[in-house]
Order: sequence, then structure tokens, then C-alpha cells
Amino acid sequence: MWRQIMEMARDTIALLPQIAVATLVLILTWAIAALGRSLVTRTLSRTKLRPSLQDLFTLLTSILIWVFGIMVAAVIVFPGLTPASILAGLGIGSVAIGFAFKDVFENFLAGIIILFRREMRMGDHIVCEGIEGKVAHIAIRESHIRQTDGQLVIVPNAMLFKNPVYVRTDQKHRRQTVICGVAYDVDLNEARTVISKAVEGCETVEQGDHPIQIFAQEFGDSSINFEVTWWTGSAPVEQRRSRDEVVTAVKRALDDAGLEIPFPYRTLTFKEPLPLSRSEDDEQRGEDDSIMKGCTHSI
Repeated sequence: MWRQIMEMARDTIALLPQIAVATLVLILTWAIAALGRSLVTRTLSRTKLRPSLQDLFTLLTSILIWVFGIMVAAVIVFPGLTPASILAGLGIGSVAIGFAFKDVFENFLAGIIILFRREMRMGDHIVCEGIEGKVAHIAIRESHIRQTDGQLVIVPNAMLFKNPVYVRTDQKHRRQTVICGVAYDVDLNEARTVISKAVEGCETVEQGDHPIQIFAQEFGDSSINFEVTWWTGSAPVEQRRSRDEVVTAVKRALDDAGLEIPFPYRTLTFKEPLPLSRSEDDEQRGEDDSIMKGCTHSI
């Protein structure tokens, strides 16, 4: 045992120069990686790439420099190693690591693809699998979605890549629709004109490239229903504000024009006339009511 310990000590002492050189290589690798990150960051800052994509290129540059530096240090410490054997070992190990960290690599690759998308940007309002909110940050493995109530949802990138994503703010304007009912005895052309003028007078309604559309949609239970469609800002708060303004304006305009917005009611129709008969108790009650009315008048 003592002999083995002494041999290990001699081998370690013999490796000290190689270890020192490998340590120096790692220090130089750290300095070169820092310099590379700085150069890439300054170069990409002059482009129009989104910040998350710039961070991705900076990270990949740093990873490549470190991989090369570690390979050089390993060859210096263990001269028997060659770049080919290291790459072969990395290939075999990557298979095992890939199976162990399947979800991690899946989210990583999905994050890279999402960062190259032009349709979903930071600040966009999206909906995916019941999660709705503003894209606050897109990282390599996950994305941060800030919901309208202030909650932050951290979503795996694979979920955004595999499922349909509705980008509500992809365009500047988005269509909004409300249903407005008028009574059956109302002139529909007059009602359509009144509603159209009310919507046109709203400040939040876009009236440039997108026309206001009003169509009689259906015969309701107690009203003729109009489908009122217009375009407004695509942000959720702009949608709610415009909907409030349009509904208020249409209600006021119909009231001013004397056009009824009916409450639900039912009409009962019988095939045969219904005989009306009064029971003895009802007749007695009616007589008592007549007597009381007579007493009241006499008083």
C-alpha cells in the first residue's frame, strides 16, 4: 500500500507541469470567453435583433469557447487523449445525457426556435392552453407570461412550441362584436341607422381601413338581434374600453330615438278558447269586495 501511495505521489508530481499549463489554459479560456461575449454583445446591439436572441448568440459563443478550452486543457493533462477520442466520448455521453434530460433539451431547442420567430415578440399579448397574458421575457428553456391580473406564469417553451398560440397583438387593430336587440315593431332600417351613427361617434372605433358593419342576425325570443362589428386597438384594455364606449353610445342613441330594447317576455297561444269560470269562494269574495267598496263610498 505504501508503495502504491508513493507511486501515485510521484505520478501526481510528474503531472504538476501539465496541470499548471492546463490551469493557465482555463484562465485564458475564461478571459477569451469574456472578451467574446463583450464583442458579440456590442456587435449585436447595433442590429435589430430582439434582446432575447442577442442573449442566445452571446451564450452560444461563450459555450463554444469553453468547450474548445476544456478540450485543450484535457489533452494537455492527459497526453493520450486526442480530439477524436474526446468527441467520441462526448457522443456516447450525450446519448445518455439526452435520455436523462429529455425535457430540458426539448425546452432548450423549442426556446431557440421561438426566439427566431417573428410572430411572437416580448410585449405581445398571447393565449395558449388557457394561459393568457403579456410576454414579459423569453429565455432559453422557459418564457414568462404576465397575466392581466398581475400574476407571473412561467411556461416551458415546449408548451408554446407544440400547442397553438393566439397572438392577440400581432396587428395594431382587432375586431370587436356585440349583439344588440330591438323590438319587433321597430323599423329595422331606422334602428340600423341609429346604431351606425352611435358607433361612428365613438373615439375608440377605428374608421380608416376597417368599416363598421351592422347586420340583422336573427329572430330572437323577444327581439330582432343586430350583430354590431367594429375595429379597435388590439390590446385587452383597449378592447374593454371600446366595448364599454360602444355599448353606452348605442343604448343612449336608441333611447333618444324612442326605439325599444325589449326585455324578454313570452306570448302564450291556445288552440281553443279557455272558459273562465268563478268558484263560489271567488263569487263570495267578489260580493264582499263590492260591499266594502260601497261602505267606503258611503263613508
